[in-house]
Amino acid sequence: MNTTPNNRQYHRHTALFSSKYTVKEGTFRDLIKDIGAGGVFISTRRHVDQGRPINLQFPILAFKKRFSLMGKVVRSNAKGFAVMFDEPMDEKLFNDGDRGPKCAEDSLVSEDLKN
Repeated sequence: MNTTPNNRQYHRHTALFSSKYTVKEGTFRDLIKDIGAGGVFISTRRHVDQGRPINLQFPILAFKKRFSLMGKVVRSNAKGFAVMFDEPMDEKLFNDGDRGPKCAEDSLVSEDLKN
C-alpha cells in the first residue's frame, strides 16, 4: 500500500510515447511515462539537474500535432525526472480531446535554456 501523499494539483495519466527535450546540455529523446495538465515524468537513465529549465516537445491528440512546452525539472532520480509545466495544459485535452494545450507550437529553443 502506498502511503505517500499525492501533492499534484492535476491528475496524471499513464502514457508511453516519445518526447524530445532541450536542456542546457543538449537535445535528447526519451519516453514519457505519465502525463497530466501540469507536467510529465520522463523515463531515462540520463541525469538532469533539479531546477533546470526544459523545453519539451511531444505528439498529442492522436499524433496529429507536436506541441512544445516550457517547464522546470522538479525531481530527478535513477528512473528519470519529473517536469512541471510553466503553464498547465487544458485538462479537457485528457477528457475529450477536442482542444489542444495552451502553448507555443513547434518552438524548440528558448532563451532560458541558453543561460
